[in-house]
Amino acid sequence: MSEDKHKLDGAAWYTLSGDVNSDMVHRVFDAVADMTEDGVETAHILLQSNGGYVSDGLCLYNYLRNLPIKIVMYNGGAVASIAVILYLSGEERYASETARFMVHKSHASAPSGARPDALRIIVEGLQADDARTESILREHLTLDDQHWAVHAYSDLHLTAREAHKVGLVHDVIDFKPPPGKRVTNI
Repeated sequence: MSEDKHKLDGAAWYTLSGDVNSDMVHRVFDAVADMTEDGVETAHILLQSNGGYVSDGLCLYNYLRNLPIKIVMYNGGAVASIAVILYLSGEERYASETARFMVHKSHASAPSGARPDALRIIVEGLQADDARTESILREHLTLDDQHWAVHAYSDLHLTAREAHKVGLVHDVIDFKPPPGKRVTNI
């Protein structure tokens, strides 16, 4: 058996879409249980998400990047907000030519009639979330001062080519499972 054929045999292909929330965390945990049982060595995951909850995204980032399985992430359309942090769990990361990324600071709505103590707690939580996500972005990306300036006050949008320049993606390549390989939806 050739070495390329052997590498392909240990690989599996997946799609993961929707909001980053506790349901997605549960689905990923279940999928990884199946991967380990099936002897998957490399998991190719096409991610499509506009974001969700910071804590769930951080959980998935930390979980996936520390598995004994090589995670390869793809963006075929849109990966935004906390989903970008989830995407960064991939040891290898790719995006289709037409894919887009968006990162921004955390935000929340204050409840009507909230007292100053409650508002302070909300602000402190948002600042803590921003510190956690920014440290991960800085670990993986080489954003310039202009990028960070946009990120400080607005949504930072990146095309696949721009994402490649800053290290978010390793190359602009489509998610393309080999013929005859099953693609499992997580």
